Amino acid sequence: MLGRPGLSRTGSFRPENLGQNALHMIGNLCFTIFVIGVLVFTIIAATYEPEDPLFHPSTKLTTFLTSTSNATFQSDNTVVKTGEDFMAANQTAFATFINVTDVVEIKEERTDQTSSSECEGDSRKPLNCRDPEVFHLMMKEAIERFKDIHFYRFGKPAPGPEENTCDMAWRFRPKEGKTAAFYKDYRRFVINRSENCTLSVVSIGDYHSGVNARKRKNKNQKPGFEKTSGKQEQVVAALPVVGETVNDSLPVVESENAFSRGKYLIYVGGGDRCKSMNHYLWSFLCALGEAQYLNRTLVMDLKLCLSSIYTSSNQDEEGKDFRFYFDFEHLKEAASVLDHEQFWQDWNKWQKKDGLSLHLVEDFRVTPMKLSEVKDSLIMRKFGLVEPDNYWYRVCEGETESVVQRPWHLLWKSRRLMDIVSAIASKLNWDYDSVHIVRGEKARNRDLWPNLAQDTSPDALISTLQNKIEDGRNVYIATNEPDTSFFDPLKDKYSTHFLDEYKDLWDENSEWYSETKNLNNGVPVEFDGYMRVSVDTEVFLRAKKQIETFNELTNDCKDGINTCNTASS
Repeated sequence: MLGRPGLSRTGSFRPENLGQNALHMIGNLCFTIFVIGVLVFTIIAATYEPEDPLFHPSTKLTTFLTSTSNATFQSDNTVVKTGEDFMAANQTAFATFINVTDVVEIKEERTDQTSSSECEGDSRKPLNCRDPEVFHLMMKEAIERFKDIHFYRFGKPAPGPEENTCDMAWRFRPKEGKTAAFYKDYRRFVINRSENCTLSVVSIGDYHSGVNARKRKNKNQKPGFEKTSGKQEQVVAALPVVGETVNDSLPVVESENAFSRGKYLIYVGGGDRCKSMNHYLWSFLCALGEAQYLNRTLVMDLKLCLSSIYTSSNQDEEGKDFRFYFDFEHLKEAASVLDHEQFWQDWNKWQKKDGLSLHLVEDFRVTPMKLSEVKDSLIMRKFGLVEPDNYWYRVCEGETESVVQRPWHLLWKSRRLMDIVSAIASKLNWDYDSVHIVRGEKARNRDLWPNLAQDTSPDALISTLQNKIEDGRNVYIATNEPDTSFFDPLKDKYSTHFLDEYKDLWDENSEWYSETKNLNNGVPVEFDGYMRVSVDTEVFLRAKKQIETFNELTNDCKDGINTCNTASS
């Protein structure tokens, strides 16, 4: 046309192909966006680390903690998790335990000229518990006797009350231990020396029977026998040692000058008292987290109000000591805290003299970040009467949530309670399985749990457990069923055990009773519902095999009908 060469059209640019090409382009674009989206999501999922053990945002937790709804969902008021529950058990660090082959048998060198009369004389002498031969015999016998635990340290033996007895302590963990903790036991050995001076162990006493070896270890004192590494020493320093003597006396300020130089934070009032232990910890750890963020000492009230959900009277009970439930020794060593009674005594004594000032905050919306420049000696957060705005944990919501971290690692369970757990597990030789059987109100409420009562009946349990637990095993049953004789039919197949079998561990002759009574100014302390649930749960968790009610014994949902998906999310 007019001598110009015509444009050659390929098939792809023909008008009749434009619609098809557009569809291909749109499809490719959508696929590219999808691939990029998957890649971004994968990167986020792989690198995300939750900043708090409770993964829900504070607004969702506020709704949960303040809800009084009678809806299908029922809040779980069982034992709360504390710092040690979030520690990973580093099995590499725990690998350096003592084997029988590490214990070298030592025998005194005797000449052929040693007369039988000389040996007979030795056999009648009092036993020397510090004799290396005695020490090594006791270690070897302990390792061979208790096959389901690993030994990490043996203390030097101490003389027992009788001439042929020695007490010895050791640090250990169960071989199949899932929790990040060490345990301490001390037992009494009865040792016989024959006429030819050969030593043998006649018997080993029960858990914590060797009281003469209980002494708290001096940090500068070398242990009797230990096979350790630098990595293990670091792990031990960061973990609870259940069974050690507890020193949870209240901290005191050394001098007027030290008190006047200090900076303090205190929370006053609010609606947190007498709430569940979950609620209490969520608020307390917010206060502790703010104190650490502001580099201040937290002034805390060690007297708690125990919610009626844990008491035998079904009434809220004031005057419970923080140290009954949590490890105050660890808290005061790892964080800066003071008891409020001691603090106010010192404050009233030196405040005017030293010109100490107070900064009052009455609105929870005043963030810790806004208080970081406050120079006053004491910051007092005062909470009002209107719930839920007077809950302490409201301070840590909103923009504060990403700045102030709750220091879960500072709060451990009471080592006195955990010592009861260790005692029960030791009486079962750390070789048992456990079943958690929920009954009580849930079993009676067939609207929300239609199958629970039948699925947890003795006949159903025998049928379900026969493929899960071997016949003849020790089985610890953690349950809220008040009449444990209900489970008697299981005795034909298993050796069953319940919490109340071990009442001697908290009765008036027990260490727990005497120590808590001393903490409580000479007034006996009740082994209350929260303590029972705490011990029951922890014994359950230390079994070799654990069977849960929901998902394993019944198909009913833990929180009621139609909530299984909610519970798992």
